[in-house]
Amino acid sequence: MEQTLRERAGNACELCGATEALAVLEIGPEADGSADMAILVCADCADQVSGAKDIDPTRWHCLNETAWSQVPPVQVAAYRLLSKMPEESWTRDLLDMLYLEDDVLAWARAGLTGTAPDEATDGAADVVHKDTYGAVLSSGDTVTLIKDLKVKGAGFTAKRGTAVRNIGLVADNPAHIEGRVNDQRIVILTEFVKKS
Repeated sequence: MEQTLRERAGNACELCGATEALAVLEIGPEADGSADMAILVCADCADQVSGAKDIDPTRWHCLNETAWSQVPPVQVAAYRLLSKMPEESWTRDLLDMLYLEDDVLAWARAGLTGTAPDEATDGAADVVHKDTYGAVLSSGDTVTLIKDLKVKGAGFTAKRGTAVRNIGLVADNPAHIEGRVNDQRIVILTEFVKKS
């Protein structure tokens, strides 16, 4: 498997491009021992991806390129890393733009549950976000605005009926979600949205 991965990756880390101390990292939760469910990574990336070391957001700006890989296990690893840094605006923006096939997205999210609920790190796992009708919201959901909302500081009004896709949850506040409207990332009160 390692030889297959080295050929696919051009003997470089598939996340950051480093060429030293490379090793195989299987991408679970149901890795089958094949190259289709593994990536070739350097020791530094492996330590942070596996959780042996805390994630250092400054190290991961390489994901601006890596996240667009056409290799599913690389996409999954990038998605999970981005999801573990919700406090970084650039990671939220990249997650908003990123498109993954449904099966790849399900695989990526499966690895987040259990170890760290979607964007509910830092001990905020008990925070539950609900829309105006009580439906539980999850990171990545699509919601619809139920009233016109004047966006302070942005100079526009988000119109009723606007769909906000791929929302982010504010980890420490169950009344707030984040999403893109008119190409601007804004905070929205959950009482003004309904889950689509």
